[in-house]
Amino acid sequence: MAGNNRYTVLLDANVLYSVAISDALMEVAATGIYAAKWSRQVDEEWVRNIAKNKGRPEIDFHTRRDLMHDVCPDWEAPEEAWMLIEPSLKLPDVNDRHVLAAAIAGHADSIVTINIKDFPASELNPLGITALHPDEFLLQQLELEPLVVLPAFTPEKFADVLERNGLIQTAAFLRQALQLI
Repeated sequence: MAGNNRYTVLLDANVLYSVAISDALMEVAATGIYAAKWSRQVDEEWVRNIAKNKGRPEIDFHTRRDLMHDVCPDWEAPEEAWMLIEPSLKLPDVNDRHVLAAAIAGHADSIVTINIKDFPASELNPLGITALHPDEFLLQQLELEPLVVLPAFTPEKFADVLERNGLIQTAAFLRQALQLI
């Protein structure tokens, strides 16, 4: 999508919620091979949900949130850039329109989300945006730039963590790459 010189993704709250998945995405973003964006609304959503599910105050997760902002200093798709287009968007769940609107405003090429079904290709393709599961997205990054991405991790242990968090293909690729080293 026009507006960025690097491949740009909008990260959904469900990929920022998981420590393993968000850490993997942040580690790869820190290499500079892609630009990660999200909105304050996405930030508030993952912090609110993790605090509720862990029975802890939201402030307990602000350090983690702030560290992600430090890794991706250009992270924010500002609300004023997308709030006017949000109501016109059509998605199966109206509560996901803000994610697509932020992706449009942030000039994202893809939305990285666990809930692919919530972002149908029929609605995204005309906008030049695709929805990718984090497993598919991270695998693409590994395949495109293995010498850049692989050093970002401690491979053996990280493959185990990825697999436990449902990123089966990425974990398998990582284990296969380890055999070549």
